[in-house]
Amino acid sequence: MKTYVSKEMNRCNYLLGEIDAVYHELSKKLGLSDSAMRILYTICDIGDCCLLQEICRRGGLSKQTVNSAIRRLEADGILFLKPAGAKNKKVCLTGQGKTLISQTVIRIIQAENEIFAAWPAEDVSKYLELTERYLTDLQEKSRVFQAE
Repeated sequence: MKTYVSKEMNRCNYLLGEIDAVYHELSKKLGLSDSAMRILYTICDIGDCCLLQEICRRGGLSKQTVNSAIRRLEADGILFLKPAGAKNKKVCLTGQGKTLISQTVIRIIQAENEIFAAWPAEDVSKYLELTERYLTDLQEKSRVFQAE
């Protein structure tokens, strides 16, 4: 079979997959599903509350996955929903949710921050610049694709 993926893209896919695997293992070790971890991480990244659509966008999760995970987290007393305009909802942490993120998500964020803090500032800047450039270029290329 013909190989379509370049060596560079193959390495990129491998690294992204390995990074995802590390986050999956962290979620498991901390007693959370991957989707619950992404939801809580997104809320923590934004503040105590954030829009439901923001969780879908930033977390890279489908609306159905987010809604299912939110129902479970809501039933566990971790978060609650409140209206935010006519069509939007905000997802907010409860006191129990704030305690949970301090034991889980914040630990991961601290580890991530330590990694970037250990790198030279130029490396962090270049990494973020190139990642953003890749995203922008991919968004531009994706505009030509049509839904089938």
